[in-house]
Formats: sequence, C-alpha cells, structure tokens
Amino acid sequence: MIVQEGFLKRIRSAFDLNIYEAKIWAALLSKGVATAGELSDISSVPRSRSYDVLESLEKRGFAIMKLGKPIRYIAIDPQEIVKRVKRGISSEADGRLNELEGVRSTSFFTDLELLFKHGIEHIDPTTISGTLKGRNAIYNHIESMVSGAQKSVIFLTSQNGFLRKSDAFGEILERLSKRGVLVRIATQLNTKETEKLSKDVQKYAQVKHAPNFHGRFVIIDGKEVLFMTTNDTETHESSDIGVWISSHYFASALEGLFDIHWKGI
Repeated sequence: MIVQEGFLKRIRSAFDLNIYEAKIWAALLSKGVATAGELSDISSVPRSRSYDVLESLEKRGFAIMKLGKPIRYIAIDPQEIVKRVKRGISSEADGRLNELEGVRSTSFFTDLELLFKHGIEHIDPTTISGTLKGRNAIYNHIESMVSGAQKSVIFLTSQNGFLRKSDAFGEILERLSKRGVLVRIATQLNTKETEKLSKDVQKYAQVKHAPNFHGRFVIIDGKEVLFMTTNDTETHESSDIGVWISSHYFASALEGLFDIHWKGI
C-alpha cells in the first residue's frame, strides 16, 4: 500500500501519532483485519517494531486484538476514534485544570507569590516593561491587563482589531462595565459589520469612529500601556510586536492625549 507522505503527516498531526503508528494504522484501516506481519509488509514498518506499535495503538483505542491464532487486529471506525481522542484530550485538560487550581491553595503557591512580591519591591517602576511577539501572546497579556482594571480601559485599535478584540474580550469588558469601569474604544467604522458591532458593544463600552486617529494601544487605569509597533494590515499575526510598559507617568500622559482627541471626534 502506497500512502502519500502528506496524508501520513496529517494523520500524525491530527491524532498525535509517531510515523510508525501512522503507517500501521493506515495499513490496518485499509485491511480491516490483519496480522502484525501483514501490516508490517503493507506499511514497510520493520516487523520487529510492528508488534509494539500495534500494542500502543490497542492501548489508545485505535485497534482491537482479535482472539484466536494467529493474532489479528481489527480496525476501529475513524468516527469512533475521533470521539475517543476528543474524550481523552478533554479528560486530560480537565485534570490539568484541576491540578492547577489545586496548586493555588498550597503553601508552595504562597511561596511563589512571596518570591514575586519580594522581587517586585526591588524593581524601579520605570524599568518594568517587556516585549511580546505574536498576536496570541499579545492577546493573552491584554486579557491579564484588562481583567485587573479598576477604573478605566482604553482601546485605540484598527478596524480589524476592533472585530478581533470585541470577540476576545467582550465578556470581560461587559463584566467590568457592570462594576463601573469606564470602557472606551476608538477605531474605524467603515463597514456595515463594524457599524453593527459598534451598536452591540455600546451596552458595555463607548465607541467612536476615529478615521484620523491611527495606532494600536491599550491603556489600563492610567497606569500601564501596551502598544503595538506594527500595522496589522501589513504584518502576519505571528510577527505582531507589542511593547508593555507599567509606568503611571507614561500611561497617564498618553491617556491625557487620548482624552483630548476623544473629545474632538
């Protein structure tokens, strides 16, 4: 059986299999029922390896060992495999989440917080800054910043950024608004989609069309800023760069400039 390399790569990626497991499983699917020797010949996997590979696939629920001699293996419907893999991933994720939640109530976690607080006390506030690369890392940091807001959240963002951020942070911003946090968003509203979204967002944020106010940044409570150094229409999301600065002096100054422009639009 000749299986294209690209097909095997997709099997490996989708089901987290190594190359031998992918080859043996593809061979078993093509046969339905087969011995280890037959699968070795079909897949070009060394016979000495085919037994432990099949044992691994059996443990993971990709195959069933048929009773009798010679020993044969029965293929499982891929639809069922997807269900099993999803259950496994979900169970593993739940376990990790419970483990992490459990860590927070231990003395070990208290020690971690003490280390952090002790270290922060010796840092010059003007030096607390960092660079983030990739939109995923940037959005993770924005979520952390926004979640800690007490008074105000300001977004200056592009039209596409408005769509992305509304989807990513809408629920958090709505909760903040109910607590009395002032949320303001300046962006471009040049499409029907963004105009409609701006009306939906009004329930938790003030949104204004700012056609001549370009840039991308977030200001939280006039204390910290994260600004992007690239144009999101010209840069791939993996190359997006954000600079975070925790400085009341800088953040409040930038917020003051934003307020002046906000009143004029």
